Amino acid sequence: MRATVLPQYGEPERLVVAELPAPAPAPGQILVRTAASAVNPVDLAVRSGSAAEYVKLPFPMVLGWDLSGVVEALGEGVTRFAVGDRVVAMSAQMATGIGTHAELVALDAAIAAPAPQGADLVHAAALPLAGLTADQALEVLGAESGSSLLVTGAVGAVGGFAVQLAAARGIRVTALVRPGDEELARSLGASEVLTSDRPLPEGVVDALFETAGYAGAIAAVRDGGRAVSIVPAAAPQAERGIEVKMSFVEQDGERLTKLSGLVESGTLTLRVADVLDFADAALAHKRLGAGGTRGKLLLASLTAN
Repeated sequence: MRATVLPQYGEPERLVVAELPAPAPAPGQILVRTAASAVNPVDLAVRSGSAAEYVKLPFPMVLGWDLSGVVEALGEGVTRFAVGDRVVAMSAQMATGIGTHAELVALDAAIAAPAPQGADLVHAAALPLAGLTADQALEVLGAESGSSLLVTGAVGAVGGFAVQLAAARGIRVTALVRPGDEELARSLGASEVLTSDRPLPEGVVDALFETAGYAGAIAAVRDGGRAVSIVPAAAPQAERGIEVKMSFVEQDGERLTKLSGLVESGTLTLRVADVLDFADAALAHKRLGAGGTRGKLLLASLTAN
């Protein structure tokens, strides 16, 4: 099978396509023939070596945290899925060593979920990591219906899902975006849109969901409010009685099943910027690193189709 392999840390050009032995599903696992796998910021961190202290895996390694695909084989004891089922999944590659930038991936059935019915299977790869990150962070934050929430990076992968999920729960969402992204933020469900070229108003929202490492965003939160961040290197500093929490994404097949259902119902929109071949992983890393993508960059087995 083909896979995108990292022989050692370095620039995007370090990524190469290699032929690897096909994995076999262990007990409790499913073998998935990958339709697509998203490239995420965590992949850039692993590839560059900036996350090396958290990665205890040997080279060469296969990157990738999420995928969509079709079940090709079942490990002993698996009853949740059948051969031929369409699935999505998130694998925490830095911890599990199971990367998803490969044509065949064996992973625990418990972390997979049915792919959204009616959605393009390739595009479904845009859901797992970003959707779980947004949903779990909103739970950590604990914002309630009728409250107000500022989402930074509100048209990014995680921020976009956060806006949609929060709006669907009756939360009044204010989106902070770059100039030019106002209409996109509104289309995702934001009630109000602020742009990063102007000073933030102070003390106007109950809570903050920080996805972008935006310095000073906590100023917009009222005294005694709440904040959650998914950016450890630039977490907001608690002030004025504001409770600040961090949220780190976890594998969760049950929660992912619910998110898949929200895609089916139209509550969540899958946003895809481009679909590239596994051989173009370096290009995907460069484009994501340059910023400004409005939707997921996906790697798919185009040459196999």
